[in-house]
Amino acid sequence: MIMAINFGTGGWLGGLYFLIPISAYLLGTFVSEILSSPVKKLGFPRWDTYLIIFETAVLIVLGFIPLPVPHQVVQVVVNFIASMQYNTFGQAEGIPMATTFCTNHIRQVGVGLAKVVRKKDPTALRRGLIHAVMVFAFFAGAALLTFLCPILAEMAVWVTMGIVLVKLIRADLGAEHDMLDRKPSGH
Repeated sequence: MIMAINFGTGGWLGGLYFLIPISAYLLGTFVSEILSSPVKKLGFPRWDTYLIIFETAVLIVLGFIPLPVPHQVVQVVVNFIASMQYNTFGQAEGIPMATTFCTNHIRQVGVGLAKVVRKKDPTALRRGLIHAVMVFAFFAGAALLTFLCPILAEMAVWVTMGIVLVKLIRADLGAEHDMLDRKPSGH
C-alpha cells in the first residue's frame, strides 16, 4: 500500500524501493518451498526446526548491526525470514493460522465466540481458545521483549528465539519424534 501511495503522489523512487522488501518476501516463500522436501529426507530435526535454527542465526547476526544502520537493511532480511516462517507454519493443532502476525487470531477468537453462542459449537470453542492462546503468545513475547530491550537493546530478540528453538528441539526429540518425516502443512 505504501508503494501505491508513493506512486499515486508521484514519489516514484520511494515507491520503487518497496520492490526490494517485496522481492525478499517472495524469495523467502520460494526458498521455504524448495528446501522443505530435501530437508525432510534428512530425518532429524524437522524442516520447521531447521527453519527456526536458521532464523535464530539470522537474528543473532542482526543483533550485532548497530542501531544507526538504516532500518531498511534489517527490514529486508526480516521480510525474507518472516515469509519463510509464514509459509512453513501454516497451522497449529490442526487449525490454519498465521504465526507471524496476530490480527487474524483476534478475529478468529471473535468468530469462535459467536459460533459458540449462536450454534453451541464445541469445535468453535476449541478453535477460538487456540487462537486466544496465540494472541496471548504474541502479547507475552511483546511484553518480554519490551522489558528486555532496555537491558539487551537489539539483542533482546535472542531470548525469545532461544525459547522457541529449545521447545522445537525438545518436541523433535520427544513427543513429536514420529512426525520427523512429515512436511509442515503450510506447504
